[in-house]
Amino acid sequence: MTSDVRLRPVRDADLPEFYAHQQDPQANWMAAFGPADPADRVAFDAHWARIRADPRIVTRTVVVDGEVVGHVAAFPVDERTEVSYWIDPRRWGRGHATAALAALLREVPQRPVHARVAKDNRASLAVLRKCGFVVVGEDSGYAPGRGAEVEEWVLELPADAAELGDH
Repeated sequence: MTSDVRLRPVRDADLPEFYAHQQDPQANWMAAFGPADPADRVAFDAHWARIRADPRIVTRTVVVDGEVVGHVAAFPVDERTEVSYWIDPRRWGRGHATAALAALLREVPQRPVHARVAKDNRASLAVLRKCGFVVVGEDSGYAPGRGAEVEEWVLELPADAAELGDH
């Protein structure tokens, strides 16, 4: 596990890195529910402008050794709070997603917190479980990253979940 994962508010200078990260076809396949066209810079910029303008959304840049490696977010969906994360695929398998999500969850006081993950995205499911999430249901929806309907797990970090430490 990488112990030097840091979160900070998203800066304008981070957006080109986020855009570059989402150009990876494998990452889009795994995320499944990402943008319809990852190469559409206008849609990307509009998406991030909406996110950054909404005070209900907590977004953080994930930094390791001074390098931007991704982002994490907590956002409202109806009456619930959901989380998501995106880590540069070149950095997968190093514990960055787990450390970043754990840090975000320490910052966001709302409980329960929810997440969704494509059923075949075992790595992301493992990240969520390491952070205390449990599967509470199943769903399916159209996934632009795959151009098809995808089955997904619905997870929850319960209100009585223990305080997260470093994993």
